[in-house]
Amino acid sequence: MPEIRMGTMVNRPVLAKSTVFKILLLLVLYEEQQRQEQEELDRIYRLERESFEDDHKRRREDLLSHYRQLQEDYADLDEIERCRLKRARLSATALGAAVSTQQSVQRRLWVKNRSQAWWERCNQPGFPDEDFHRDFRMSRATFDRICEELGAAVAKEDTMLRQAIPVKQRVAVCIWRLATGEPLRLVSKRFGLGISTCHKLVLEVCAAINDVLLPKYVQWPSKERLQGVMEEFKRLSGISNVVGAMYTTHIPIIAPKINVAAYFNKRHTERNQKTSYSITLQGVMDINGAFTDVCIGWPGSMSDDRVLEKSALYQRGACGSLAGVWIVGGPGYPLLDWLLVPYVQHNLTWTHHAFNEKVADVLKVARGAFGRLKGRWRFLQRRTEVKLQELPAVLGACCVLHNVCEQHREGFDPDLAYELVDDEMLPETLPWSPNTVPIRDAIAHNLLHNVHAGTAFL
Repeated sequence: MPEIRMGTMVNRPVLAKSTVFKILLLLVLYEEQQRQEQEELDRIYRLERESFEDDHKRRREDLLSHYRQLQEDYADLDEIERCRLKRARLSATALGAAVSTQQSVQRRLWVKNRSQAWWERCNQPGFPDEDFHRDFRMSRATFDRICEELGAAVAKEDTMLRQAIPVKQRVAVCIWRLATGEPLRLVSKRFGLGISTCHKLVLEVCAAINDVLLPKYVQWPSKERLQGVMEEFKRLSGISNVVGAMYTTHIPIIAPKINVAAYFNKRHTERNQKTSYSITLQGVMDINGAFTDVCIGWPGSMSDDRVLEKSALYQRGACGSLAGVWIVGGPGYPLLDWLLVPYVQHNLTWTHHAFNEKVADVLKVARGAFGRLKGRWRFLQRRTEVKLQELPAVLGACCVLHNVCEQHREGFDPDLAYELVDDEMLPETLPWSPNTVPIRDAIAHNLLHNVHAGTAFL
């Protein structure tokens, strides 16, 4: 018995040391396994990021190449058109000289006499304000303010052959055309001017609006204004640091002569049961529904995320200029460090529904603003004869005039309401920022438990 007790006492330290050694060995092996797994995850993330960046670079180069080729093609078409017009003018001049020589008739300028009674009546001080607002979508005071700001840019001088068209009439031709969307033939009849003159006036005034008014009326909120915008959006949604709501709409166009497939709009074609083509208009809205950023003119076949990649807004976000703030977008956009989008996966939790409910409240601001934009300026609702390369300036003018009306509290006639249908172009897969996923989850959790969102899901 004593020998057995002594042997047990001798073996205990040996067993204890062996157990400690095994535990330490297991800890080392576990740490090594964890390190290897973390390295593997880092390697996979690095490969995915490199793949995304390579794909983004490749798509960007392809689209820029396509855009350059498009510009070159249009330049060639414009040169052909200029040559044709030059030959026509030379032929007409030669014919006129021959007729004048043969008949010894003194040349004189011939101008068709057209009635301007409708415009003269509208331009009278006693013209009812309600009728003026119906025709031009704004009060006379706002119209006069626009004319005053554009005066130096659009005014022309009288010549020996004819008197210049007044500034007010020039601006009125453009605004009435954009407001009603009526063809140039009817614009010509209303204002007593030639069809080609009306078309030229619309383009000139739109260019002046973009040059003079766009920097003033379409601008990102200043630092002083930004805090107020975030507070207003937080009262609406419960989400902090939101500075805007983003939406992309499509403007119908006539089939272009070149690169037709790029402008083919599959969603509109299926809905309208006829082949449709479009260009895109991406905008960010403040809480009042005014544009703070626009990106205009990319082909209608592009999805919302690809249009975003081509915008100056995306470059600002990539450079860190939007750090610390959120822009809220729809399901067609990627989840980025500065862009919040709703959950789109299947089997959403209550938390996810609560977040999506508040995101939808913010997106209503953008959708409502785009509805007023298209309702107020009916030019945007139908295909137009304006050349594709001239259309972005016209769309930009509509956005500026929208902001002018919103800023000056111009009423919106409910009869003009326009419902946006199936404008969002959704890609098959979307890139996303892995760092933003837990942040979005935390926001969703806070909305459910502290803001009491998700009631609409009950």
